[in-house]
Amino acid sequence: MTQKYASILDTIGRTPVVRINHIAPAGIELYVKVEAFNPMGSVKDRLALGVIEHAERTGALQPGQTVIEATSGNTGIGLAMVCATKGYPLVVTMAENFSVERRRLMRFLGAKVVLTPAAEMGSGMLAKAIELAETHGWFLCHQFENEANADMHSRTTAPEIVEACAGERLDCWVTGYGTGGTLKGVSRVLKKERPEVTIAVCEPDNSPLLGSGQGQRRHADGTPAESHTAFRPHLMQGWTPDFIPKLVGDVIDGALFDQLLPIKGADALQCSRDLATREGIFTGISGGATFAGALQVAHESPPGSVILCVVPDTGERYLSTPLFEDAPTDMTDEEITISQSTPRFRFDESPADDDVAEVAADEEAVAVTPEAEAFVAESIADRERPVVMFALEWCEFCWSVRKLFAHFGIDYNSIDIDSAAYQENDWGGQVRAALIARTGMPTIPQIFIGGQFIGGASETFDAFKAGELQQAFSKAGVGISGAEGLDPYDFLPTWLHPR
Repeated sequence: MTQKYASILDTIGRTPVVRINHIAPAGIELYVKVEAFNPMGSVKDRLALGVIEHAERTGALQPGQTVIEATSGNTGIGLAMVCATKGYPLVVTMAENFSVERRRLMRFLGAKVVLTPAAEMGSGMLAKAIELAETHGWFLCHQFENEANADMHSRTTAPEIVEACAGERLDCWVTGYGTGGTLKGVSRVLKKERPEVTIAVCEPDNSPLLGSGQGQRRHADGTPAESHTAFRPHLMQGWTPDFIPKLVGDVIDGALFDQLLPIKGADALQCSRDLATREGIFTGISGGATFAGALQVAHESPPGSVILCVVPDTGERYLSTPLFEDAPTDMTDEEITISQSTPRFRFDESPADDDVAEVAADEEAVAVTPEAEAFVAESIADRERPVVMFALEWCEFCWSVRKLFAHFGIDYNSIDIDSAAYQENDWGGQVRAALIARTGMPTIPQIFIGGQFIGGASETFDAFKAGELQQAFSKAGVGISGAEGLDPYDFLPTWLHPR
């Protein structure tokens, strides 16, 4: 990884195989292939690159054409990276119940995210993607049916596993199935090059699509004709949609796996947490679920067995899921006790008098100058931009007010007194001193509308809730919309305004 790369796409793959040292049963060698080392943090980076490059080679995707796909998140994130690099617009459809981190990541990478009703499950988001592709002439990736998905894993993931275990024992490879790309692509290579390896496939115990023995009705193009009757909602995002993908059907038809493992959702959560706290390996619920399957195999295997599983993604895109419900944002009692074990910098006590005196002395060190007084007066009297905020560039309170103004579509004058432009001769300090002298308020931000001093962030939010801010906007000739039902305190970070 010390070499230079032509683009981020060249860093996809070659993920490490890591030994489990504290959780594995005695006498068992247990390894995980950590796909979080891919640039966008999941195994689906491989799929995204493979599908797009195949479409380019075959002419199915034209320069500048919009790409569309239905995804639970990881495929969409990988596609967003690939499309950003190659210059394709991307639209993804995703059921509304998948974690919000995923949709925000995709949008940050430039994709458009169209949500579909949770009740319609994976079939709904797939049907929406097909509908949009047919209506607009967009390229649909067909990740659940596209042989390029499996081919990418046969070219990259499988050889990496074979190389990592070359000349050594490997008894079992464990994986979930998701789209079926990893399962099909790796299984057919292992069956040929390492036929002694048992292939174990995991699925949620409460949603046993494969375990039911019931087939999947499909359209002629391989897409599902209906939801599978055995499907039930489960915890493992990216695992087991409400249909058996065609690629998984190919694995069943080709007898490319040997063992089916039902996995409990609670075991998936616990294994993800155990990997983090006992092995330092950070993976999500699907990774925990796959590892739970590998542990199940390990406990049933004779001493000396070697087991490898794929943990498909990073844990960061599960922050809003049950995986993190026991990870508090506020200090626990134990952490408070640690904080209180030394006398200073504690949340439960006011700053020492000498600290307060030092801050006050700093504020008083800047003299009020006529130039700064004139600048402040001129700024708040500007009729062309009657909304003025004296701010700090990266202050959470300032950004919360910015969000409020952005919500209303207001063109306001932000005077960032800590910015580089205000640092020469401490011009920002002079402006702040003039503000304090004018308003008597030492804190920032300070908001003026039509020359009227509103106050800081909390005063502005309170004025909105009382209807006074709207009146000030109207008096200054500033029109706003979208005020109905809005609580401006929702714009504050949760640690400043817990709900």
